[in-house]
Amino acid sequence: MFSRLLSVARRQRTGRGWQNWSSGRSGASAAEVHSVALPAQAQVVICGGGIMGTSVAYHLSKMGWKDIVLLEQGRLAAGSTRFCAGVLSTARHLTIEQKMADYSNKLYHQLEQETGIQTEPLLSSLLRRMPELETLEIMKLVNCPETFTPDMRCIMGESPAVQGYFVLAGMNSAGLSFGGGAGRYLAEWMVHGYPSESIWELDLKRFGALQSSRTFLRHRVMEVMPLLYDLKVPRWDFQTGRQLRTSPLYDRLDAQGARWMEKHGFERPKYFVPPDKDLLALEQSKTFYKPDWFDIVESEVKCCKEAVCVIDMSSFTKFEITSTGDQALEILQYLFSNDLDVPVGHIVHTGMLNEGGGYENDCSIARLSKRSFFMISPTDQQVHCWAWLKKHMPEDSNLLLEDVTWKYTALNLIGPRAVDVLSELSYAPMTPDHFPSLFCKEMSVGYANGIRVMSMTHTGEPGFMLYIPIEYALHVYNEVMSVGQKYGIRNAGYYALRSLRIEKFFAFWGQDLNTLTTPLECGRESRVKLDKGMDFIGRDALLQQKQNGVYKRLTMFILDDHDTDLDLWPWWGEPIYRNGQYAGKTTSSAYSYTLERHVCLGFVHNFSEDTGEEQVVTADFINRGEYEIDIAGHRFQAKAKLYPVTSLFTHKRRKDDVELSDLHGK
Repeated sequence: MFSRLLSVARRQRTGRGWQNWSSGRSGASAAEVHSVALPAQAQVVICGGGIMGTSVAYHLSKMGWKDIVLLEQGRLAAGSTRFCAGVLSTARHLTIEQKMADYSNKLYHQLEQETGIQTEPLLSSLLRRMPELETLEIMKLVNCPETFTPDMRCIMGESPAVQGYFVLAGMNSAGLSFGGGAGRYLAEWMVHGYPSESIWELDLKRFGALQSSRTFLRHRVMEVMPLLYDLKVPRWDFQTGRQLRTSPLYDRLDAQGARWMEKHGFERPKYFVPPDKDLLALEQSKTFYKPDWFDIVESEVKCCKEAVCVIDMSSFTKFEITSTGDQALEILQYLFSNDLDVPVGHIVHTGMLNEGGGYENDCSIARLSKRSFFMISPTDQQVHCWAWLKKHMPEDSNLLLEDVTWKYTALNLIGPRAVDVLSELSYAPMTPDHFPSLFCKEMSVGYANGIRVMSMTHTGEPGFMLYIPIEYALHVYNEVMSVGQKYGIRNAGYYALRSLRIEKFFAFWGQDLNTLTTPLECGRESRVKLDKGMDFIGRDALLQQKQNGVYKRLTMFILDDHDTDLDLWPWWGEPIYRNGQYAGKTTSSAYSYTLERHVCLGFVHNFSEDTGEEQVVTADFINRGEYEIDIAGHRFQAKAKLYPVTSLFTHKRRKDDVELSDLHGK
């Protein structure tokens, strides 16, 4: 790929068009452009000599790479970098962006010492030298091209289509702030195979081909530009580029009051507005306090607990891996941390780990047959997971990987009466004795055949997932809603799902888990086959971590003195304090209608008070601490738990029942 790039560059560079382009951009005459002979090969070719390209080249050289070619059509920093106002802000919404800006700020001061370059902001230096400039008026505004992205976050990482092709672009007018840090992380990625921080929120694989439509980009960027400086309340959504990917049930659900949010271009229901609610007021509600949808979600959660609810979860990524022999099982055993050699029909929760033991993906895999597997992953894993699997799977005509996301509509039936609804529709017993937990079976539901029914709900509540061929989706949904009326069925959305999963201490990839999080750091040792003597990616790192101990631990926090009606809510990213000392940040949070408290998930670290270095975190360390969650400068007391509270209550209730039965026996 690089050799082709060089050959194209050489032809353009020696051609007349290249000189005209170059001179036009730099403002120099054609005579001033000097031909430079390009090498026949290079370790890396960087296209673009602005702040990003030069930063990558600088960091690659610092990491030991020597054979670096930087191509620029004009002179260095002649593009948007030339018009930079010199503003370097380190106050950023995302943690990774803040780290990039902090590093950039330090790097620019370091460069001054290394090279003698003066990095003082231009305006400040001019005013210091010529104070009279303060009285001048602005007589001219400069227009220049700038790059923006569909979600206001830059694009970074390796292409999912071309191995070895890396991208760093789309700075959304923050190139100076991100230049140093972004160049460093991309250089680390190129040299080591991964950056030193989790950059999933910036990874180009968060986008797919669907976001490359010219019309989509034109409309979205017009919305993005003013939003860059707007106050963004929790759970806000873009208004442009919507209804791009929808479930076959979209119109049916929309007519019943569904309010929508978008994930990877897919419309997903947040909650369902009852007929007596003011829809306009709900849509315009923007707050960091108790939201107007609180009571709506409460009724949906209550229905999930006491009756049965339906959530359309069609957006989840779905792959099938099949082979003519044992190839599928063999490669999956190497790519995933849990044992997949289970009886046909069983479901395994597992992780797809990297060499460091971190989660590249968190998923569920059902064994459909001896040589066929069905994989369910988060919505935004569609491009990333596909690229990872294709990169690590051998080129074997007997091994097939297929994206079947669009072949199936997914309905989540949650609640104790879900078993009654399915029993009526399938004419088959659905009790745990006949349909145990984490089991998958193809069944008939209503008139439709070939429905993959799974005894799991992604919430910890009883119920079933139904994976329905799309041509049967509307029929099955109508049948479920019709039969379910006698059991109090209703629609529910992802806000209810979020509340249920967080109170059950269910961590989600992309929110609580990332590429630097290992199973041992989030209490998932049982999902790792360390004791079975089988090799898999990340095994060596996990064995080392098991011996040395973990340096962070996912913990559940229940707020004690927080007033849900009057106090600011926790949303995510709030600082965690242990015994008055900073110990980490929350990764997700929700109000638990069961506990009637706010519940936060987050990682607790053990920072040395003397050096600030991270130390081993044990269960005893977690349990002995006194905790506070800082919400906008106000600290609220919180109880820390390493296991879901509902599980503790269930365990205590079972213990009481045993003791009571023993007493009756005596």
